[in-house]
Amino acid sequence: MSATAVALLLFAAWSIALVLVLGLYRFIASQGQDKAPNTFAASGEDLPGLGLRITRAHANTYEFLPVAGAVMLVAIATGQTALTDGLAYVFLGARILQSIVHIISTGVVMVFVRFAFFVVQVVVVLYWIISLLG
Repeated sequence: MSATAVALLLFAAWSIALVLVLGLYRFIASQGQDKAPNTFAASGEDLPGLGLRITRAHANTYEFLPVAGAVMLVAIATGQTALTDGLAYVFLGARILQSIVHIISTGVVMVFVRFAFFVVQVVVVLYWIISLLG
């Protein structure tokens, strides 16, 4: 299996891991409060700091998955993973680190660090698009 395929699968797995963490957080929160498990806002705005950060980290992940996933799938489907394999794990690492930084803090410095990891992902995907079209 190519590095691109592995990175795409792990990207999907990361999204699942985040939703499981969020589900566990909400379950624990519902046990300690008078809040029914089916009353949590999808946006996470009704959760205190950590819960909101987990919600947003998960949302950031699924928001970018279709874009990056489409490009990775094109590389796989057209047999051009040689163009994407070299940066596949860089992309995945930047995605995971962005999520972790988001969960840790939303302080000003951490927002800039998180944004830097996002920029890495965008630059990698743009590079892949240009390479695949060229």
